[in-house]
Amino acid sequence: MTRIHVLDDNTINKIAAGEVVERPASVIKELIENAMDAGATRIEVEIMAGGTSFMRVTDNGKGMSKEDASVAILRHATSKIQEVSDLNNISTMGFRGEALPTIASVSRFTMLTREPGSDLGTKVEISGGKAPDIIETGCNIGTSIKVEDLFFNTPARKKFLKTNHTEGGKINDFIVKLALSRPDIAFQFINNNKTSVVTPGNGNLFDTVQAIYGGQVADSLLTLKLEDEDLKISGFITKPSMLKSSRSWQTYIVNGRIIQNRAIAKAIDNAYRSLIPKSGFPFTVLNIEVPQRTIDVNVHPQKSEMKFEDESRIFKAVYKSVLDAIRPSTGRLTEVAAVVEKPKVEYSMEPMQFVPASAPAPVTAAAAPASSRPQGNYQPKTIYEAVNRPAVKPAVSFAEAQAELQKERQVHYNQPERREQVADSQTDCQIDMSTVDVSKSDQSTVDMSDADWSGRMIPIGQVDLTYIIAQDLKGLYIIDQHAAHERILFDKLSAMADGIPSQQLLVHQLLTFDRKEAAMVEENKDLFAQLGFHMEAAGDLDYRLMEVPADVPVSEAEDIIREILTDLSNMHETTAKEIRQACLATTACRAAIKAGEELNMRQMEILLEELSTTAFPYTCPHGRPTILKFSSEDLAKMFKRTGFGF
Repeated sequence: MTRIHVLDDNTINKIAAGEVVERPASVIKELIENAMDAGATRIEVEIMAGGTSFMRVTDNGKGMSKEDASVAILRHATSKIQEVSDLNNISTMGFRGEALPTIASVSRFTMLTREPGSDLGTKVEISGGKAPDIIETGCNIGTSIKVEDLFFNTPARKKFLKTNHTEGGKINDFIVKLALSRPDIAFQFINNNKTSVVTPGNGNLFDTVQAIYGGQVADSLLTLKLEDEDLKISGFITKPSMLKSSRSWQTYIVNGRIIQNRAIAKAIDNAYRSLIPKSGFPFTVLNIEVPQRTIDVNVHPQKSEMKFEDESRIFKAVYKSVLDAIRPSTGRLTEVAAVVEKPKVEYSMEPMQFVPASAPAPVTAAAAPASSRPQGNYQPKTIYEAVNRPAVKPAVSFAEAQAELQKERQVHYNQPERREQVADSQTDCQIDMSTVDVSKSDQSTVDMSDADWSGRMIPIGQVDLTYIIAQDLKGLYIIDQHAAHERILFDKLSAMADGIPSQQLLVHQLLTFDRKEAAMVEENKDLFAQLGFHMEAAGDLDYRLMEVPADVPVSEAEDIIREILTDLSNMHETTAKEIRQACLATTACRAAIKAGEELNMRQMEILLEELSTTAFPYTCPHGRPTILKFSSEDLAKMFKRTGFGF
C-alpha cells in the first residue's frame, strides 16, 4: 500500500479555503464579484455579528439554470474562461472557479437562483462541504446566496477572527471599494439590521463618493483625467487640506478590478510632496484602463495584486494626472479653499446693556472715577469691555456711528506716522508694492459696490492680526496670512532652479558653530550657496556670512541657517532634491509674514492675488491649510436659519 495518495475533494476545498476565504470579508468580496460578473445592476448585502453567523448577498443578475447551479458548486467550474489562452484576456472579476465550493466547505451554504423566463428557480444547500441538496423552488430572478456559521467545522480558523465590530468594518471597506469601482451598480449594505452603505447606481462616480463619504469630501474633490494612446486615467483626489492618517481611503482600480500597488501609491505621494505632512494621505479613487494583454491578474490568491507590462509608464502617468489635478486650472482661490470639517458652534452668555439711540448712556460704577477710565486709543478685548466702555458722549444711531468710524479710520491712515508704519510693514512682508498706488494702499476699506465679484475674493479685515477674512458671492473665507505667504515664498524659491537671488550684507555677520555643525556647513556649502546663503571660513569654527537671500530679513538669517542644520542632521538617506525642498520650506517659513503683523487692505489683496497665482495654493510647505471656506449653507446652519426661507 502506497503512503502517497490523492486527497478527496472535501479536504482539498478546505485547504483551498485557507487562501481564498481568510475572513467574512473575503466571502463577501467573492460573492459580490460573482454578482458583478452576472450583470447585476443592484446588489444587496446583509450581515449579522460581523458576518461570522450570517451573510447574504442578493443580486438581480442573470441567474442560473438548475444544470448550471449543480455544476457551479464543483471545484474549478467556471463560465469565465474556456482554455489557457483566455488567461491573457480576462475581463471578468472571477475566473478560477474556486469561490463557491471553498465557501460551502467551511459554512452552511444556501443558494437560490433563477434565470429570466424560468417559472421556477433552484435551491442548493450544502453543509460543511457534504453532498449538496438540490431542489426546485420559487424565487426572484437573479441569485441570492446565504452563508451561515462560517468556519463552524474549522474551529482553529475561527479562533483567529477579530471582534465582530472589526470584521464588520472589513466588510464595509470591501463594499465601499467595490461600489467605487462600479458606480453603475446600486449597492446596499445592511449591518445588524442597520443600513450602512447605499449608493445611487446611476453611473456617476461623484454621486457615489458623495453618497458614501458625505458632502464635505465631495466638496474637496479634484478631478483626475489623463489619456495617452491606450492608457486612460480617471477618478478623483481630494485637496491637500483633507487628509487621512492611512491609505484606507485610497482605492486603485485597474480595468474594473480593485488592486494594491506600491508604484501607484508612490506616484501619488511624490506628486503631493511638500503639500502634505508626512503622516497624511489624500482620499483617492483612481481608475486606470489599459489593454488587457498588458497586465497579469493571476498572481495572487485573492487577485488583489497585478503585474504590469510597463510599471514605470503607469507610475509616470499617475504622477502626471495627480500633478495636473492639484494645480489650479483657473487661479481662483475659491476653488482651492478647504472645507471646514464639522464646525462646532459654541454659545456663551455675557452681560450686555442696551440703551435707546436717543438717550445718553448711563454712567456705570466702572465709569465713575475719571482717573480709572481708559484713555487714548484704548482697544477693548472682549464684548463685555466693548459694551461697558465708559461713554464720553451721547449715544448715536448706528448709521451715524458707522459714518464717524469711517471718518476716524481715514484720518488714522492718513497720519504721517501711520504712513511710515505701513511702509515699514510692507518692506518687512517682502510683498512687491511697486505697482501699487500708495494713495490706494492706505485705504483701510474696500468699496464693495464697485468691486468686481466675478470669481474674485474681497478681503474684509484681520482677526487677531493672524487671519485674513474675505468674502465672495458664495461664502466667507478665512486665510492664514503666515501659511499663505509661506506658500508664496516657497513656490517662488522653488522656481529658481539656478540659485536664489541674494543680497550682499554691508556688515558681515560672524557665525560660530560647534564641530558637528561646522562640518555640516562645509559639507553642504554648495547647497547653502544655492539657497542664497554665501559663507566663507573665518577660523576653525567660525564662518563669515556675506550674502543672504533677497526675500529673507537679515535679522532672521542666522536662525534660518541653524534651523537648516538641524533639519539636515535629522534627515536620513534623502536625495539632494528632498534636502533642498526641506531647506526651502524652512527659509520660506522664517521669511514669511508672522502672526501678529498688521496688514492694510491693499496688502491683503496682494497676498490673495499672489496666492491665487501659485502652483499649489492649498497648503503651506508643511501641510497646514492656507484657506478655509464657510459656504452660505454652512453659515445658515450655524445660525440655525435652515428652513425659514429668509
